[in-house]
Amino acid sequence: MKLIILDRDGVINEDSDDYIKTEQEWQAIPGSLQAIARLNHHGYRVIVATNQSGLARGKLTLKEFNKIHRKMHTHLSQYGGVIEAVFFCPHGPDDGCTCRKPKPGLFMEIEKRLRISLHDVIAIGDRLSDIEAALAIGSKPLLVRTGKGQRQIDQGIIPGDIPIYNDLAHATSAILEAG
Repeated sequence: MKLIILDRDGVINEDSDDYIKTEQEWQAIPGSLQAIARLNHHGYRVIVATNQSGLARGKLTLKEFNKIHRKMHTHLSQYGGVIEAVFFCPHGPDDGCTCRKPKPGLFMEIEKRLRISLHDVIAIGDRLSDIEAALAIGSKPLLVRTGKGQRQIDQGIIPGDIPIYNDLAHATSAILEAG
């Protein structure tokens, strides 16, 4: 079984420093939905693991959060793609939870629910916290320049051995070419 883990904001959809709070604010990054569909068509199961502190901060409700995901799934289905599951941390950075990336709790929950090891599973994110969570569980992190990616590269905080791609579409092409 081939599996890939994606962060949401900044990888699949445009990110916002003020959070994605409504389904109207959710806009797919060009090529990202087609990339997910390509992964599916090549036998990959796609899972999303995302921090969503906007819930803890009262920036959006769970109802609106679900509407955002409904829109994401609907738009993705137009390309024949499927996200199998969305795992999310609803906590704020000071809540002390174990699920907020860079802690590996979301990844551990994926392992538990799917009854598989995430060792060597590719995880794509746009932040150092995505990379650190993937490394903590033994996954293979990739960084995209979209979202916060380029900003974090410019800050020099991304480890030099992490593969970097312009966006999810480019990362997908590299993954599929590597076999």
